[in-house]
Amino acid sequence: MKNMNAAVKNSKPLPKTTSTMQDTRICFIGDSFVNGTGDEMMLGWAGRLCAEARQQGHDITYYNLGIRRHTSTDILQRWPELALRQHPDSDNRIVLSCGVNDTMMENGALRVDFETTIDNMRELFKRMESSPGLVVGPPPVGDAPQNQRIQTLSNAMQIEAETAGLPFIPLFDHLIQDSAYLAEIAKNDGAHPKSTGYNKIARIILDSEKWWF
Repeated sequence: MKNMNAAVKNSKPLPKTTSTMQDTRICFIGDSFVNGTGDEMMLGWAGRLCAEARQQGHDITYYNLGIRRHTSTDILQRWPELALRQHPDSDNRIVLSCGVNDTMMENGALRVDFETTIDNMRELFKRMESSPGLVVGPPPVGDAPQNQRIQTLSNAMQIEAETAGLPFIPLFDHLIQDSAYLAEIAKNDGAHPKSTGYNKIARIILDSEKWWF
């Protein structure tokens, strides 16, 4: 967390919740990027966000529901997992991030076609209406044709999220221009960053006015 702490000291003030002592439960649901796959510190961007919020004095309970290779269809099917981690007397929040796996080609076809992905997103966003929710867009990978699909999907997700009244934080446009980030994923597995890259993702979210803490 040393690099993150140094970065936060130099950042703009972040928006606060109404009470730093309120029991806040955050479910991060999504894919391997939510899981933090590739991070040698085993924190990913979600863990870094919650560690920073805890350091600011917020009473955070953090649930990471990121699963490798999961598509929007998979996430929709396991949505009931969230209810098990929420409490009626708590400040229950949801962060959703997915999409990269939907855009993968497998056996000559997309794992999830674009229209189905958008339908899934609309249903997921509808299910987020009962709790404060936030949508984080998919990041780029090391494949140019797939990145075109990811960018198209990220733009569509932002439209759908904002139509549903949900804040959306894009990652793609920031990271596709970051040569160091792209070099890091190329040296790793071609898709996932290591700790430096996850620091950058966390920084993008922390710097957004749409992040809660």
